[in-house]
Amino acid sequence: MSKIDRQTEDEGSLQIGPTDKGMVRIFVTSERFDLPMDFTPDEALEIAREITEAANTASQPAK
Repeated sequence: MSKIDRQTEDEGSLQIGPTDKGMVRIFVTSERFDLPMDFTPDEALEIAREITEAANTASQPAK
């Protein structure tokens, strides 16, 4: 089983927004860590496309 399919009881929070440096920050927090990740606007748009594609795939009935 790949890590992306592994179930967990961990909870976290996700925040996404622009920084004052012209980057897009994805900020993940949990009880165990804080993880800020900065991306260029082009990288953020690619991530958005990947999330949209994954959501569309996940919403299809299982084969």
